[in-house]
Amino acid sequence: MILITTQQLTFQEYLDYQGESGVCYELYRGHIIEMPTPTAIHIKIIEFLVYQFRRFFAAHNLPLVAVVTTAVRTEENSSRVPDVVICTQSLWEQVCAQPGSAVLDFEEKPLLVIEVTSQNWRDDYIRKRAEYDLIDIPEYWIVDANQPKIRVCSRPENEGSYSHQEFLPGQQVQSVQFAEFILSVNQVLCPPLVEDLIREEQGQLQRLEQQNQELGQENQELGQQVNVERQRAERLAQRLREMGVDMDSEL
Repeated sequence: MILITTQQLTFQEYLDYQGESGVCYELYRGHIIEMPTPTAIHIKIIEFLVYQFRRFFAAHNLPLVAVVTTAVRTEENSSRVPDVVICTQSLWEQVCAQPGSAVLDFEEKPLLVIEVTSQNWRDDYIRKRAEYDLIDIPEYWIVDANQPKIRVCSRPENEGSYSHQEFLPGQQVQSVQFAEFILSVNQVLCPPLVEDLIREEQGQLQRLEQQNQELGQENQELGQQVNVERQRAERLAQRLREMGVDMDSEL
């Protein structure tokens, strides 16, 4: 944990703080903390999780969003910046309409936050867990590629603090709030590029569209064949009538 300032800052001063361009800062009890530059695998994990959550919300028609670089106020003069924040769409629109930094205040709680561990991994397991628990965030994930494991913290019914489950490689991690949201731990810890996933989905859609077109063409050809046979049958019936054969009476 790198403290940038020795002087105490208020929360409002933190919102107005102008640090180095491209650097993200947290506030811990009045002190500015420079967040470490993420590694490539750190970024890949975040992008993969955001992509999967967004696909899930869209598929289930849930008015929720998955966003990054969004702070969450955890104490009077503390603000954390989880790697992923899940909140309602209406809440996110309210935050977007506010001037200044994107911060969820005390009355604007996310549904789920995710931290991907880095050099300051102890903060994720101890300090941040305590802070997120204190403000009643329902679910908190710690994605640890070094251990490797995923810890899911939540508050069981009638319990006053977080308990947790750990998911290891070879297992599947499941959200407490979204029971149908299930991912392979291996894939989360060593994810594919989101661009590859998008290309794969587009390829599947193109193949499905082609199959539908081929099926439509087959149906059209079948329909044409049926029409030909119907016309042939009508011509035969007409010819028989001309010969004096009453098909209705014959039947």
